[in-house]
Amino acid sequence: MKKYSNETIVGIFVVLGLVAISFMAVKLGNISLVGDNTKTYYAPFSTVSGLRVGNSVEMLGLEIGRVAAFRMDQEKLQAVVTLELDRSIEVFDDAIASIKTAGLIGDKYVNIDPGGGGDLLADGDTIIETESPVDLADLISKYAFGDVGE
Repeated sequence: MKKYSNETIVGIFVVLGLVAISFMAVKLGNISLVGDNTKTYYAPFSTVSGLRVGNSVEMLGLEIGRVAAFRMDQEKLQAVVTLELDRSIEVFDDAIASIKTAGLIGDKYVNIDPGGGGDLLADGDTIIETESPVDLADLISKYAFGDVGE
């Protein structure tokens, strides 16, 4: 019976370690290696303050996708958010996308109220109804200086 040298055993462990690190990088980085299981939707907002690429998109309290990109619509003076959602999720044309905060000072995320009274949106369609985030500092300053309406 032939014995393996120490170098061979170390080499095998190094290769297994590299495979494990690569697997974890793909899993934690949300990288898709085989096909793309997402649909793309667009949502125009008047402001996207605090929202970043990679933030989650939720529906009914469940994470269903990620914020993929931003662009500015110069004609309508809006920020258009590109949303990548799981392909199995159905979004109707009367859906409402709103930017929310997780907790009092947590990260921002996009929440989608799925709607249900209209037609299904296709891949690449735009969610028309949107709600921009509430600026907490602006609300506090209005309250502090007495500008809050009755």
